Amino acid sequence: MNIEAKLSELGITLPEAAAPVASYQPLVVSANTAYVSGQLPFVEGRLVTGKLGADVTLERGQEAARACGLMILAQLKSAGLLERVGKIVKLGGFVASVPDFTDQPKVVNGCSDLMAEVFGEAGRHARSAVGVPVLPLDAAVEVDAIIALKD
Repeated sequence: MNIEAKLSELGITLPEAAAPVASYQPLVVSANTAYVSGQLPFVEGRLVTGKLGADVTLERGQEAARACGLMILAQLKSAGLLERVGKIVKLGGFVASVPDFTDQPKVVNGCSDLMAEVFGEAGRHARSAVGVPVLPLDAAVEVDAIIALKD
């Protein structure tokens, strides 16, 4: 089954790929590896902002991380690479959170679970999930990705 068909089967509609907010490329390919820049969480067209442990719940953070994953897929689709995904190699999750919030891994599961749902075993990956004091545009979560491409 191709990925577009799998997304349709899962009832997932990808957003439009977001344009960069600064001087960088949203996606770069080198030697059959796609490097996707950090993607921000847009839910229903609005950026999810705030801090986990203060004004953003764990559940909303997971939803935000899933939205970052959808944007990663949107970037791949925009570049014509969605059907070439061979393996999600690594995700880097950044969670804007208060100092005593320690559930960053649970938040980033929102993105990790999406990748496994869409790609099956090829969606299982290495990962980091770290807490940070602030993210661009006051986003609650940001996720970047390293993806192995099929020839």
